[in-house]
Parts: sequence; C-alpha cells; structure tokens
Amino acid sequence: MNNIQDKLIYVWDAYCGWCYGFSKSLQGFNENHPELPLTVLSGGLFVGHKKLPIASFSHIPEANKRISQLTGVEFGTPFQTLLEEGAFVMDSEAAAKGFSALRFFAPERAYYLASSMQQAFYYEGKSLNDPATYRKIAIAHNLDPEAVLARFEDVASTKDAHEDFMKVQQLGVQSYPTLFLQKGDEFIGLGGGVMTAEKIEARLESIIS
Repeated sequence: MNNIQDKLIYVWDAYCGWCYGFSKSLQGFNENHPELPLTVLSGGLFVGHKKLPIASFSHIPEANKRISQLTGVEFGTPFQTLLEEGAFVMDSEAAAKGFSALRFFAPERAYYLASSMQQAFYYEGKSLNDPATYRKIAIAHNLDPEAVLARFEDVASTKDAHEDFMKVQQLGVQSYPTLFLQKGDEFIGLGGGVMTAEKIEARLESIIS
C-alpha cells in the first residue's frame, strides 16, 4: 500500500494539553500502520520569553475542559493543584532535553516515551523540568535510569532539543499537535487537534488513493 520511504512525523510539545488529548488517537492510528515509521519531534512551545509561570496563561483551565470534553482524557488532581497554585514554570527546552535523553536509548519507542511524559505531567502533576521524573519513566520502560539521567545532563541532549526545534521551524508548524506523512521530500499534513484515529485514517486514504 505504501512506498518504502513513506513515514510519519509527529510534532508535539510535552507541555501542550492538546497533544495530551491527541495521544490516544495517534496511538490507535500508529499501531494500525506498522509499515509507517514514526519520528517524534519536540516543538518548543514554552521557550525564551514564553517560559513563564503557568498562571500567566489564563486560557489553560478552559482549554483543558474542552480537551477533556472532546477527547476524553483526564487531567489528574495533582496537576489541577499545580494549575491552581499557578507558580509552576513550563520549560519546553528542559522537557525536550528529557525526551531526547529517553529517545536516545529507545528511538523505536519514542511515541510511548512521549506519552509517558504527558501522563506524568497532566495526570500525576510531575515536573518535566525535574530529572527525577525521567528516572521514573526510564524504569517504567526498562531503560537504565542512570544512563538516561547522564544523557539528560549532557550537552548532547540540549543540542538534540535545539535540532528538533529547528526541524519543526523548517516544517512551518504553527500549531501543536501536527502529524505529517512524509513522502520523499514532500510533507503532507494528516491532522492533529481532536482528530480521531478514524479521521486520520480517512485523511491518509484520501492522500494515497
């Protein structure tokens, strides 16, 4: 059905609630298409002047209600407490470094590692700026936690995170999450947001038929 070089590119940010909402749709679609390798890139949503306390983003509580209604994901009590306190700083660079450290040791499981990160933040209220969070995720995925933490602290993970940000900019992504089908040098949008696995499937069918 698919050309050998066709693959999926998923652009996300660990601190993006809509990405958390999209995770089940993407998982269902991805598992239906083992023939399409999936590359996951961190987008850098809260970096530079946007790296602010969560209370600075007044739209988040209302957005989260919509995300829950439309996708069925649950925001855990520890996260809600973090949101109400308002002081927590979402640092997408730190999160991208953490993702890079995990991905380095299990690139074929990148999506599942990303999903575990969002579960840790949005359900368990764990900081994705904190190395301890990556220790826990590493153990859960049978990765060497010490090796993951060493990689997290290494300059290589910062370089890797910045390379992801650069690739995402080159793709011209304006919103998260965004899923692409890459056909050779062409990148075709498959969707994101609140799309179900079935809708992504229909979009793929319309592209390849």
